[in-house]
Amino acid sequence: MAFARVNGIVQHYRDHGARDGRAIVFSNSLGTDFRIWDDVIGLLPAGFRVVCCDKRGHGLSEATPFPYKMTDLVEDLAALLDHIEVRKAVVVGLSVGGMIAQGLAALRPDLVSGLVLMDTAHRVGTVEGWNSRIDTVRGKGMAAVADGILAGWFTETYRNGVTDFAGYRAMLLRNDIEGYTGVCAALRDADLTESTRALKIPTLCVAGEHDATTSPAVMQTTADLIDGARLEVIRDAGHIPCVERPKDVAGLIAGFLKGLDG
Repeated sequence: MAFARVNGIVQHYRDHGARDGRAIVFSNSLGTDFRIWDDVIGLLPAGFRVVCCDKRGHGLSEATPFPYKMTDLVEDLAALLDHIEVRKAVVVGLSVGGMIAQGLAALRPDLVSGLVLMDTAHRVGTVEGWNSRIDTVRGKGMAAVADGILAGWFTETYRNGVTDFAGYRAMLLRNDIEGYTGVCAALRDADLTESTRALKIPTLCVAGEHDATTSPAVMQTTADLIDGARLEVIRDAGHIPCVERPKDVAGLIAGFLKGLDG
């Protein structure tokens, strides 16, 4: 395990692979830690430097008191990449991780050479919806919202038929309340429409076919903001295709990376 004190918090991260290879940075979703990328990473071609991190208040990274801002999460990642001396990375972001990726490309273009935006958007959800979730989790705990969240994360086939589902349920239930609701507040208050519209960077958008929150139609609205971005849909997947369909996700990322190299 690796930890660094950056931007006022202790952040947990993993940095492995070819030190002189193109860097790929993975930023994960609300309520998860960076282990959700493991199967995808294992299917990528050799030769890349791969960085994963737990965002503020998630996994083994330090939680600070509620609420958080999206700028906090973006600056956390920027500070980590500065700390480990990564530049011009391809940033793969899922859900809030995709918003962090968009924000990082806008704030620090020196750190980003390409984006893979997965099941995310330039704005996610509504103020009312996020406030309701924050109030419920802070009042009743993660168990009060778990079933609804998990129904969005995974298809019914996965939830009912795959042993690993129990592990992802446990991952969700064990979230730090300050960290989880802090990131909910960051999502509630973030609108990246104009900064994302200004991006001029190679971008691949990916959406799970059955994602109800950031559906393929929602993802298309984000792709439409970025010149040259295209959308790919992962069949038979919900909000977290990197878990349900890691081979498909790895194939799309590998193809995108190959395209960047000419």
